[in-house]
Amino acid sequence: MTSSAATDSLPPDIRALLASIQLVLQRYLSDSLIAVYLHGSAVTSGLRRDSDVDVLVVVEQPLTPALRQQLVTELLAYSASPEETTGLRPLEVMIFRRTELVNLRYPACSEFVYGEWLREELEMGSVPGVECEPELTLVLAQARQEALPLVGPALAELVPIITRAQVRRATGDLLPSLLAGLQGDERNVLLTLARMWRTLEVGDFVSKDVAAQWALTRSPAEHGKLLEYARQAYLGIISDHWQVRESESLSTARYLLSRVERGL
Repeated sequence: MTSSAATDSLPPDIRALLASIQLVLQRYLSDSLIAVYLHGSAVTSGLRRDSDVDVLVVVEQPLTPALRQQLVTELLAYSASPEETTGLRPLEVMIFRRTELVNLRYPACSEFVYGEWLREELEMGSVPGVECEPELTLVLAQARQEALPLVGPALAELVPIITRAQVRRATGDLLPSLLAGLQGDERNVLLTLARMWRTLEVGDFVSKDVAAQWALTRSPAEHGKLLEYARQAYLGIISDHWQVRESESLSTARYLLSRVERGL
């Protein structure tokens, strides 16, 4: 079961969700399950209105196609997008094989990834497979610093140090796809760029709202204003509407990109 000491400070609904997810993992992964971690905003700045509950899992054996499908079916029932009124939180569950972590390569490879952005294709029958992506390298670098063990040892015992050079490489490799998704995802893209800038300059990993606060004090007024708008929306203080801010969003994204590229 989920360690009560590890989750005592979490809201009751999140504790219940984690306990349910852990039971699912134990049921299907059985003896292959090595460790389960909570990471992301739940263990740093606190969950926001639209925040995912981020769970990282380490297993010994590769997942069979049937097992992948069983996990998808279970996780779809415990997760929902922020726009839904079910009361469920969006889940992000990443599973890594122990051997992939111990012998970490670039880019890092996951055994399985579940997230709400995949819901439509998952409901149509798609099943997550092995993926090797720069973003996974950054996820592991951040999780290694902050992940809360629910089962198993500290993540730093399973994941080797990810160097600043590797973080820079992964950041640079992620930029094209991140910027390509600006339209329709303006808040997330701008805040992610702010966090990249902060990480490259300072060397730490902070929440998106903290990164935005840091970046806006170092930006021209017009870009700082938009970062504050995105920050307040992320915190749930305001509802954001980006259709009328397309040109401002593009301009601020270009500015933040220039700051990120300077640190690569």
